[in-house]
Amino acid sequence: MKRHYLIYIIGILFSMNIGCQKVEKIDRQYRETIRLTDNWQFQYQDTLSDQWTNVTVPHDWAISMDFDKTIDMQEVMVLEDGDPIPKLRTGRTGALPHIGKGFYRKELNFTKQDKGKKIYIQFDGAMSHAKVYLNKKFVGSWPYGYTSFEFDITPYINYGDNNLLEVHLENKPLSSRWYPGAGIYRNVRIVKTNPIHVKQWGTYITTPVINEEEGLVNIETKISNSTVKEQKVTLVQTVLFNNERVASEEQSLYVQKGVNTSEIKIDVPSPKLWSPDTPNLYKVITEVVVNNEIIDTFHSEFGFRTIEFTNNDGFFLNGKELKFKGVCLHHDLGPLGAAHNESALRHRLLKLKEMGANAIRSTHNPSDPSLVRLTDELGFLFISEAFDEWEVPKTENGYNTLWNEWAEKDLVALIHRDRNHPSLIMWSIGNEIREQTKKDGAKNAQFLTDICHREDASRPSTAGFNNWKGAIANGLADAVDIPGWNYKPNKYEAIHKQHPKWKMYGSETASTVSSRGEYFFPAKEGKHKIRPSLHSNSFDMDFPNWAQTPDREFKAQDKHKFIMGEFVWTGYDYLGEPTPYNEEWPTKSSYFGIIDLAGIPKDRFFLYKSKWSNEKVLHVLPHWNWKEGQKVSVHAYTNYNKAELFINGKSMGIKTKNNNSLYDTYRLRWDNITYHSGEMKVVALNDKNEAIEEVVKQTAGMPNQLKIEVDRSEVQANGEEIIYASVSILDKNGQLCPKADQLVTFNVEGQGTLRAVGNGDPTSLESFVAPKRKAFNGMCMAILQSTKEEGKITITASSQGLAPATITIHTQQTL
Repeated sequence: MKRHYLIYIIGILFSMNIGCQKVEKIDRQYRETIRLTDNWQFQYQDTLSDQWTNVTVPHDWAISMDFDKTIDMQEVMVLEDGDPIPKLRTGRTGALPHIGKGFYRKELNFTKQDKGKKIYIQFDGAMSHAKVYLNKKFVGSWPYGYTSFEFDITPYINYGDNNLLEVHLENKPLSSRWYPGAGIYRNVRIVKTNPIHVKQWGTYITTPVINEEEGLVNIETKISNSTVKEQKVTLVQTVLFNNERVASEEQSLYVQKGVNTSEIKIDVPSPKLWSPDTPNLYKVITEVVVNNEIIDTFHSEFGFRTIEFTNNDGFFLNGKELKFKGVCLHHDLGPLGAAHNESALRHRLLKLKEMGANAIRSTHNPSDPSLVRLTDELGFLFISEAFDEWEVPKTENGYNTLWNEWAEKDLVALIHRDRNHPSLIMWSIGNEIREQTKKDGAKNAQFLTDICHREDASRPSTAGFNNWKGAIANGLADAVDIPGWNYKPNKYEAIHKQHPKWKMYGSETASTVSSRGEYFFPAKEGKHKIRPSLHSNSFDMDFPNWAQTPDREFKAQDKHKFIMGEFVWTGYDYLGEPTPYNEEWPTKSSYFGIIDLAGIPKDRFFLYKSKWSNEKVLHVLPHWNWKEGQKVSVHAYTNYNKAELFINGKSMGIKTKNNNSLYDTYRLRWDNITYHSGEMKVVALNDKNEAIEEVVKQTAGMPNQLKIEVDRSEVQANGEEIIYASVSILDKNGQLCPKADQLVTFNVEGQGTLRAVGNGDPTSLESFVAPKRKAFNGMCMAILQSTKEEGKITITASSQGLAPATITIHTQQTL
């Protein structure tokens, strides 16, 4: 009776919309979770001397340091770039001092009341080669910096006394192709449970039957028993939707010492389906009951949705065809570095959602666990990727050094952590791996695919192949369930004819490069174009040797129904890989992003928005400040079919979309236009040549004033919320000064701090943590963080000779 009464009370609490908070309080009687964020001490490249610095975790030790081109210089052949000649690459891993050793320590307190509990420490990731010690005793190690892992620290605890936790990390040179971050850069937790409890990632939830009337939920649960004897346990599984109980089942079983498995099926009436448009999520509360007393509770989330991959008709979600409008994402957060922040990640995903994206591919490694939770919540399809390298090396100290001992452990950890999430549709076991060129390359692919099938039969395996001939010839493409093709829009048709039963998509597409606000005339294709300015054209027609423009991929996607969609490289610029300027300096970050490193959209954002979103888009480039009489190009990224260009009121002609011309299919172009200062206007027209919408650009005058815009005016006072404050330099009439590069100084007062600054310039070597930043093409960014106190955050931007700007953000404990 006690058990049923507790379940009934929990159900009532959820129906009162206070369930989450109350259930968390109830949980603390049985399972206590403590995030370890504050009061860490850190030192870098030392021999454990007394020179310690206080830091907060998540922490990236390198992001606040100076750039240096000598750091991790790599003389390598990059076969993935079609470059078989070794070249010295200066900014390949970001030119920040992430190489070396980092040491962390923190005091923990465990009371005598904790004795008899099982106590674990959990890391969402630590970069890299982590070794964990408690009270000078070795607890365990995990070398792959992207994997989430857990250690049992119960045997090493001094109860009723202080306990010293130490974490030793080492980033080796020649171990990455991009900036990997450095330090305990993801969350760390202490978890206290009873001796009988649900294991970490201990539920596996599938929905084998879904229809309008019912959804069948299958819940497999791993229960750990560390007592010496068999125990009778009742397992209660309660399913909730919108914090209301919709179904529950219970099961009695005897659990032996060690790990035990339970399986329960639950019918849920009229399930609400998950999709990008309706991201409906369900929760499972798992209760472990002994002698009519709850001794453990465990929360899981899942969703109802069906996925179907076809060889001819594309991808189907819930029975409806859906194209992947996806982007690839590296794990760093630009000026914030690799130190995880869920608020910043949410901001990034919301910008991509605004653009019309509906899918994310994590590249090329396990992401922070919050990414897949956010794709569930915000409505993105998700591909979870495990490895960039297998047994054959790309870099001397890369994953090849871990392969034999750790490949299965790392992949299983990823699958167990993420497999309940409805947004997740495929497991990617590799990206452009060198085994594509090996005769026995399929062996490793089959090994990893078999693990995927064993640990999660509900989803297919995939991989991104750039060497399509090699991957097909050696059987590697056949060893995965769904081959993904990197940069092969011109090969889709041939591969489909050769292998008509294969289900395919563009796993990595375009790799167009651009620098925000940098325009070069005439606007034309530039293959691996190198310029003295170290910038790429914002007309989005520059691309590396292996890549294409967005327009070419659009064309292939529209032509071939069997291709399930694309994942553009990349949604955001990231630290490292400054292609095409791999040998030049200063370059320390990529040019691939649709959004720049600081979080400011490039022109390309609007090209994709015009193709992917349901909104009407009319975006005109370039700016209108040039030399009098200069020949310029004017493009409109638009989903209108027709538009007219006017210069100072004089028509330069009407342009209409033309499917027979690649660059007139998805944009409207007026090339060889003579520049005259004043007004440039583009007017969208209907079939009757009537004006529908217009965009006007004026020639800007001298810089006169600053303007601040923030992504949010109210945030939580939790010490972690991130606010993006973009600063623009304007003339006296409020026009953006498109080449302004004045130094902007920031002052933050109240209940907030200045966390980082940026401007999106891949060639800038300015500090990410200084309270100032030069504008790049008229704009820069200040990134703020709330404190734990309610109140106001006031930021003032100032620059010599310009009118300053001030804006205020309100912070509250709850919103």
